[in-house]
Formats: sequence, C-alpha cells, structure tokens
Amino acid sequence: MMQTRSCQVLIVGGGPGGYPAAIRAGQLGLDTIIVDKHGLGGTCLNRGCIPSKAMIHAATKFEEMGKHADSDVLGISLAEAPKLDMGKLVGWKDGIVSKLTGGVGQLIKAAGAEHLAGWAEFSNAKTCVVTQDNGEKVEITAENVILATGSVEVELPFLPFGDTVIGSTEALNLTELPEKLVVVGAGYIGLELGIAYRKLGSDVTFIEASDGILPLYDKEITRPITMWLKKHKVAVNLSCKAKGVTEKGGKAVLAYEDAKGAAQTIEADKILVAVGRKACLDGWGLENMGLDLEGGKFIKVDSQCRTGMRGVYAIGDVVGEPLLAHKATAQGEMVAEIIAGHRREHDPVSIAAVCFTEPEIVGVGLTPDEAKAKGEEIITGKFPLAASGRYLSMEAGLDGGFVRVTARKEDHVILGIHAVGTHVSELSGEFALAVEMGARLDDIAGTIHVHPTLTEGFAEAALTALGHPIHISAPKK
Repeated sequence: MMQTRSCQVLIVGGGPGGYPAAIRAGQLGLDTIIVDKHGLGGTCLNRGCIPSKAMIHAATKFEEMGKHADSDVLGISLAEAPKLDMGKLVGWKDGIVSKLTGGVGQLIKAAGAEHLAGWAEFSNAKTCVVTQDNGEKVEITAENVILATGSVEVELPFLPFGDTVIGSTEALNLTELPEKLVVVGAGYIGLELGIAYRKLGSDVTFIEASDGILPLYDKEITRPITMWLKKHKVAVNLSCKAKGVTEKGGKAVLAYEDAKGAAQTIEADKILVAVGRKACLDGWGLENMGLDLEGGKFIKVDSQCRTGMRGVYAIGDVVGEPLLAHKATAQGEMVAEIIAGHRREHDPVSIAAVCFTEPEIVGVGLTPDEAKAKGEEIITGKFPLAASGRYLSMEAGLDGGFVRVTARKEDHVILGIHAVGTHVSELSGEFALAVEMGARLDDIAGTIHVHPTLTEGFAEAALTALGHPIHISAPKK
C-alpha cells in the first residue's frame, strides 16, 4: 500500500531556487517537504556554476605555472613545465561539489524541512507521487506547491550527445584532455569552458551562428575577450551554422556552413554543444496541473511568482530569463515568505550577470545603446583598469579591461554599470547595490573607496562621467 503524506509546502527541485525556499519555509515554521532527484544544489552546484568555476580556476593556475616555467616573471621560475592530470582535477572538483551539496542537506534539516530523494510526478495541481531512490513510493498532497524544476541543456537534433558530441555537463567530467575541441556556440557557457580548455592545452575552435561572441553584450565590452582569443590562437568562426556530425577514425567531423554559405568540415576529438538552456517542463506531470505557459517555453507567473493555479508557485529557470542562480534564490526566499503571510514582490531594478571568461565580464542595468533606445539622454564614464595600481600589482589591467558607468544626464541617476577585466566578477555586488538603490554618480564618487582595491575603478568611472577623474586625464568635452 502506498504511503500518503500531506504538508503545507511542497517544493519540487533542490537547486538554487528550491533549496533556499525550503530553508526559509522551514525557518518560518511551515511544514515543508522538498523533493529532488539529481542532487541537492541542482545544476548550479552539481553540473554548472560551481564545478565550472573550479575548472576555470584550475585551468588558470595551470596556465600561470606554465609561464613561470618559460621565464622568471616576477623573479619566480620553475625548473620544468607543470604536468596535468585531468582525472585528479575532476576528482578535486567533485570534492568541492560533494562538500557543498552535503552542506545544503544539513542546512535544510537544521531549518526543520524534510528532503525526499526521488522524482515527483503530479496527478493534479496539489498532489504528486514521489518515486524515491530506494524504490518506495509516497503520495503527497500539499496546501502550497513551489515548482523549481530548473533548466536543461539544449540538445540539437542533428548533433545528439554521445561519445564525441558532449554538453557542458560532460565537459566538466572529462578525464582526458581533448587535443582538439570544437565548441558550437560562443555564448557565456561555451566561452567559459572553451577558454578553460585552451588554458589546459587543448586546441580550441568556436562555431557561432551570430555575427559576434556573447551576443548580449556590446562589442566594446567583448573586445578584450576577442583580443585574448586571438592572442591564444583560438579560431572563432562567426555567422556559421553547424549542420551535423560524422565519425572518421575515432574522431568527430563537424559539418558546418560558413559565413558565405559554403559547406565546411572540421575534425575534433570532442565537440562541445553549448547553444543554451531550456526550462525543464517534461516528465513531472505539468500537463496535469492546469498551468499556463509563456510562449510555450516557460511557466507563466506574476510578480509574486504565482501561477494561474491558486497556491501553486514557480521560480527560477522554469519561469524564464534571466536564467541565473541568484535570481532563483531571491524568488525562492520570497515565495516562502509570501506563503507565510509576508508582503513581498519580485521587482528588482536589475539583476547582475557575470561571464567568467578571460577576462571576466559583469553587467548590471542598461548599456549606453540600450539607454538611448529608451529615450534617455545619458552621460558615461569609462575608467581603464591599466590605470589601477591594485590591478597592475596583480599582473592584471593590461588586458584592455575597464569599468563603464552609464547615467542619466539630467539627474545623474546610474542606469547601468558594465566592466570587463580580471576579477571584475567580485565587483558585481557593489554594482548591483548601486543600481538597485537608485544611486547617483555623486553617491559613488563621494564614497571613499579603499586604496588599493579593485573597487577604486568604479569610483573613478563615476568621477570620469562627472568630468573630473583623478587617475586618468579628464575626457574632452
């Protein structure tokens, strides 16, 4: 006989949206069950954000050690080049993931919520059957449901995943370094992983359908990355369309159409397909829940993440762009508080986005072109990181990086902040805070920023927009 349960809050999906929702709901005294099949932490902790950043860190360290074997830069030299053991690298990465996911489980338990390891399938909006990992089934009926099913990699029908064609998940688990790697897609996922593999020693080629890398960013911001790719002999083929794959002598041969429409082929040990992600809508009974979809791609929600069904909420990637872990976390905490009776709404001015490329990119709010398109009369300030003492003391700043601030001319309210350069991801919090709080250029310029730190570049960009920077020449009017 199947066991039956009831609860106040049922959360499906244990990623960066689901598990914070469970923790917050538990803290608020709600009887909460969270169901997750593929490991607490979701894609972010297990197959995305964290493992990819670990690999990027290891790749950067390997590349830097190689420089010391070639010369005595900084007065430090190595007697021989570093050796790479991909198996041990992956093992180290997995250790970090295991530690973090285990920690999530402890936090959920400490908050008073319950975790069921298994797969949930809904028969109606408030009832599901969970097939647990041990084979036992339990039927759960909930007063409130939070759907946090996340997203999955997009698999191209003419490039199905297999031995030689892989997605980002498999790219993070390769125990042998591919001599030749072809990456289909030059968005942030493809670039992050492709650059990491280039640092580790792979010969990397990009095939991108659009006419530029990182289509969401303007060319001024992406130029330093383009420079890095060129310097490191990474071929970037733009306006090219992948067509299919064949195998020849154990190698993959990718067929693609070049910018002129001519048929081309390229051989590779591995082909990484990184053309985006899509909401996970299949396999858990969405069709039985009576929910509306946005354009057939995402679950439709309002500013409180409520679906059209009373007591059913959806958060994170499954509700659409931006597909960012920190957005999911904010929504998860908010929904738990709404269920507990708090007055909350998801209404951020902007959500920061970061690309962990070489160099890194961070963007918050509007670019100058986007602001102009909205009818804003703007002023901008750009501070080159080559003028930062802290950057130069870290062997950085000479990669073309800068901080750029976009503000409304009339009242100096900051509309957007974008930066490219080594470690600029760590500035994202200050950037987001400034935009969220409606800061003016004078607020940033008047805040004493610690010297020597990376944050000084932000203050200098604000001063530049105001027309009187200290560490670069004032822009001509």
